Amino acid sequence: MHSIEVHNLTKKFSLHRGLFDFVADPLNKDEITSLEMINLQVREGEVFGLLGPNGAGKTTLIKILCTLSFPSTGAAMVNGYDVLKESRRVRESIGYVTTDERSFYWRLTGRQNLEFFANLHNYYSKKAQNRVSELLSIVNLEKRADDPFLSYSAGMKQRLAIARGLINDPKVLFMDEPTRSLDPRAAQDARDFIHDYIVSEQEKTIFLSTHNLNEAEQLCNRIAILDEGKIKVSGTPQELKSSLGDNSTLGDVFAFYSGKKLEEERPPKSSFMKEMRFRHRGGMGMGR
Repeated sequence: MHSIEVHNLTKKFSLHRGLFDFVADPLNKDEITSLEMINLQVREGEVFGLLGPNGAGKTTLIKILCTLSFPSTGAAMVNGYDVLKESRRVRESIGYVTTDERSFYWRLTGRQNLEFFANLHNYYSKKAQNRVSELLSIVNLEKRADDPFLSYSAGMKQRLAIARGLINDPKVLFMDEPTRSLDPRAAQDARDFIHDYIVSEQEKTIFLSTHNLNEAEQLCNRIAILDEGKIKVSGTPQELKSSLGDNSTLGDVFAFYSGKKLEEERPPKSSFMKEMRFRHRGGMGMGR
């Protein structure tokens, strides 16, 4: 069964035109194509990675699948719901993790931020408080839960963002460059958490965008290389590397299909997961 299906999806943006340009040629429409004829399927329970450089169209595609933007043409289904015709049902069944710190209220505490977003998911009063406490424990933020968000480190802010994405127990979790702006150790800590808890324990379907080769290979069951709004190739990391011959790397694959290079990151040994040990296995009400 597929959690996500995208068919011939294209997204175009109109460019701003000055008054003189409009008067001189009123019928001309200056447009830029962000996504062109995207086709993909994501199986239930897998981690699907969208690998590409900045400006490739990764965030645009995720926003369309999260109903935050509309496609120009084509169709997309998430959890069996049409992103245009059944947008409310789509939003009820997904979570969205972004590194955009502006989406939080900096003067509120971490707990107050999560309680606010829990209210948006129809968690109120004691139910919201219990859910938020549960999530704070899972991401190991109990001791700093009542400190202002503005005092959090980049790693703590990202953990809070992940907790927010899990509030409604989503079937599909969209993660837009989840380790961007994190130092190498914090980035590896976040990957460990994604793999060991969200994937292995909770068996969520994850749609992840990244420009980090190590992250894509470490986390993803399958990868699609997106460049200049087009999917160049897709497959498992091993299939993609094998297609170019022995000893090929994912970086070689990206360079072959895009003509560009992405820098690989050598991850350090992580201590975050050792500290957490997931004392609250099944504590989110999703364990078996």
